[in-house]
Amino acid sequence: MKYQPMEIPYGKNHTLQNTPKIVFQIIGTLILLTTILLYYPLLGYPSFLLFKTSSSSTSSHNFHEVREHSLSVSSGEKCDIFTGEWVRNPDAPYYTNTTCWAIHDHQNCMKYGRPDSEFMKWKWQPDGCDLPIFNPAQFLEVVRGKSLAFVGDSVGRNQMQSLICLLSRVVYPVEVWQNKAGTSTRWHYEKYNFTVVNFWTPHLVKAKEADPNGPTLTGLFNLYLDEFDESWTTQIDEFDYVIISGGHWFFRPEMYYENNKLVGCHYCQEKNVTDLQMYYGYRKAFRTAFKAINSLENYKGVTFLRTFSPSHFENGIWNKGGNCVKQKPFASNETHLENIDLELYMTQLEEFKTAEKEGMKRGLKFRLLDTTQAMLMRPDGHPSRYGHLPGANVTLYNDCVHWCLPGPIDTWNDFLLQMLKMEGGKSRDS
Repeated sequence: MKYQPMEIPYGKNHTLQNTPKIVFQIIGTLILLTTILLYYPLLGYPSFLLFKTSSSSTSSHNFHEVREHSLSVSSGEKCDIFTGEWVRNPDAPYYTNTTCWAIHDHQNCMKYGRPDSEFMKWKWQPDGCDLPIFNPAQFLEVVRGKSLAFVGDSVGRNQMQSLICLLSRVVYPVEVWQNKAGTSTRWHYEKYNFTVVNFWTPHLVKAKEADPNGPTLTGLFNLYLDEFDESWTTQIDEFDYVIISGGHWFFRPEMYYENNKLVGCHYCQEKNVTDLQMYYGYRKAFRTAFKAINSLENYKGVTFLRTFSPSHFENGIWNKGGNCVKQKPFASNETHLENIDLELYMTQLEEFKTAEKEGMKRGLKFRLLDTTQAMLMRPDGHPSRYGHLPGANVTLYNDCVHWCLPGPIDTWNDFLLQMLKMEGGKSRDS
């Protein structure tokens, strides 16, 4: 029987002998579409998260577009202010350790003999636009009649002290309250009716020190991962802006409790207790902290998540000789987020997005103060051994976690001012 051409719906003269070509075209198109769909969620992420990352870290996450940070800057242009490079700024610093009394000794690097000063002479340059240097008079007008709370550990307090020093070119605040331990303080700028406070809560949730001489001699903590830390959750109703942060305390030994029952631990070295690793406690702590915020009936403020700030220990961990001795920033192509830092960063973003969706039901605003990439690139900005006198009888290690003042952490307040300007200076009741 003679072969007869068969018409198919691709054209009058299209026969079966051309079908393989069409099939390959269709398959190729499907593969292309599938690839785009698979990778589309990654398009909102900075390149440092997408390349050179370890498979163990990235494989455990579903990448969603949670990094919504395009902000208007001068001239009405928009750009991602959190992706960029550090460039030299000969005009910096804008205060010194002698002009500002708010610097904690452990971050007062110049007082205790740091020999180099170039770490103070850089500014953050976003890709595609300029980020204005902090203007203290403008900041005070934006926050006139408002209140700002830093909720977290000593790195959050580090940012608050930076803010006080930056504002000191205009005015100093008056201390109006301090807790018994001296870890939480409230300040008031009388002329501007502006209040700023830090609430010390290194684990964000209810926590108790179980053993001061725990496995790493830094204290073993019981964390009640589903219980609010009322030292701050009962006090933030009144605040217009709340900046929540945390991270480094979760590296310590911890016992995890839920429903008042021991469910696991991190670095606890206990038999018959499941080692859930630090990521478990970290995720649950942020989930509970955000739940606390969303559950407050009278809270109408804007909640900022200040993302994880990487440490820069080299040649050993923090208590085994690790140090940070570099004297200039990395370029963006010289370092990348990976392993533990990437896992912690992604955990924060995932919990933030979930909380944001829940908060939207009540009209609450959540904003991402994404300092991670910028600070990953600043191994030169830590106190190292210059947080105390060389011969001081203290049990401190090289500090590659906190930031010298003045120093790169001042840029966090450049970010903050830009974000508050985007909020339009609206009151908490509007």
